[in-house]
Formats: sequence, C-alpha cells, structure tokens
Amino acid sequence: MRRPERFGETLREEIAEIVGFELDDPRLENVTVTEVEVAPDKRDARVYVVISGDESEINAGLAALKHASTFVHQRLARTLEVKYVPHLHFVRDTAEENAARVGEILSDLDIPEEGKTEN
Repeated sequence: MRRPERFGETLREEIAEIVGFELDDPRLENVTVTEVEVAPDKRDARVYVVISGDESEINAGLAALKHASTFVHQRLARTLEVKYVPHLHFVRDTAEENAARVGEILSDLDIPEEGKTEN
C-alpha cells in the first residue's frame, strides 16, 4: 500500500472514531465513513460517507458534517503526528446505493441460475 493510501486509511479510522463517539449531533447517528482519498500533496482529503435515511436526512447529515469539519480537523491535528492535516471535504458515497439498485434490477430480470434448466 502506498503512503497516501496508508495515510487515507489512518484518517478514515480516526474520522470514524470522532464522528461516531465525539460529535453529539443526532443528524450524525446514521453516518458511516467508508473511505478517505488523500491528494498527492496531502493538503486535501475527500471523506466518503454513507448516510442511511431519506434524502432530507442525508442532506442534513452532510450539512452537519460540513459544520463539524473544523472540529474534526482540530481533533485530527491533536491526535495525528503529521506536519499538515488535510482540509476535509465530506462527500456522499453512492457506491452502496448503486450496488443495491443493480441488485434490484438483476433480480427483476428473473435470470435462471447457472446449471439449472427451466421446464
């Protein structure tokens, strides 16, 4: 694993800990940090999150994360022993939603399982 990827994984673990246990905001109860992509210069990081709920709850969760980003950044600066903590950009991770939708479409197609024949 390359250095930015390792740093991204460390950030993901720390951010998940901060969001899950240190932020006392009910809008963040259903937030899961899935991945962190760090820019090559380590100045910016995209934090991918999955927020369960309807569209208004997802938007409220993203707004709460944006509002809390300064606090999260400060906590990371205290916790991590790095020269710079990247600026955090919280982004909705739609990969799971897309996978679920593809699964629904495939199940609707009613394709027979391999090795089985229809009578």
